[in-house]
Amino acid sequence: MAEEDAKPLNYIPEVILKKRKSSEALALRKKAQFQQKNFQTRKTKDFIKKPEDFIFEYRNRELDLIRMKRRVKRKLPELLTPNTKPMIIIRIQGKKDMHPKTRKVLYSLGLRRIFSAVFVKPSEEVMAKLQRVEPYVTYGKVGGLYNVKDDSLMFSSHFIYHSSVTVSLIKILIGTFVQNVNFKSSVWKFEVLRYPNLKSIKELIYKKGHAKIDKRKVPLTDNNIIEQELGKFGTVCIEDMVHQIENVGPHFKEVVRFLWPFELNKPAEGLKGSKSLYEDGGDTGNREELINELINKMN
Repeated sequence: MAEEDAKPLNYIPEVILKKRKSSEALALRKKAQFQQKNFQTRKTKDFIKKPEDFIFEYRNRELDLIRMKRRVKRKLPELLTPNTKPMIIIRIQGKKDMHPKTRKVLYSLGLRRIFSAVFVKPSEEVMAKLQRVEPYVTYGKVGGLYNVKDDSLMFSSHFIYHSSVTVSLIKILIGTFVQNVNFKSSVWKFEVLRYPNLKSIKELIYKKGHAKIDKRKVPLTDNNIIEQELGKFGTVCIEDMVHQIENVGPHFKEVVRFLWPFELNKPAEGLKGSKSLYEDGGDTGNREELINELINKMN
């Protein structure tokens, strides 16, 4: 019997086998995800609220109304510089646990969505509204008061100039960044327009800025849009808008009305979900100049 010729075995490269195995695993994983998604969709469609859920929501709303009435009785915080610096308000909470009166105040401020933000001009009326919706918003002034005591002048850059520096040299060092200087008192109070504050305003408008034209949200892709709406007020570009907001110019109200409320991102870190005040370790209330850190995280 003649010997048969040996035939080579079928060979499949190892790379192809690994790729085939990973493709099969991916297909099975996608199928499971699709089935889970369909199950969740059917579950939400057939979901029926229990009476306990309605009672829980109603009680939360009534508690919110009671707490709002208590906050209204408190004394309003004093405005140190009511007309020189803008204030930014960010809505960080509030959905089903709000009373309709609280929601109405938020809507009057232009904060219809969570993580929306608006610029406002500080006034007693605005502070009264903020007092009503304090557990749902955080705010701060773009610019703050810095105190210089005795023999040192300290900046955020951590440079210290001692008392040997004369008043004239201090003016030269600070330049145009100082307003309302009072050198006669023992405690020097002056207002510094720091770069991060102006940077926050610019980044908000350039990254998240939209115009409100005929109740429609229009992206600011061209200065012609600004010129058509605000040209009669001498505002023809984004830089003019930044100048009006940063200095609370004569046409601040028109510029703010022209802008759609900023829709910010949810910060990965920085919010604890607490309705207590920021100074007490919570999220809400006045953050003063520290509001810039939160803006950078949400922008």
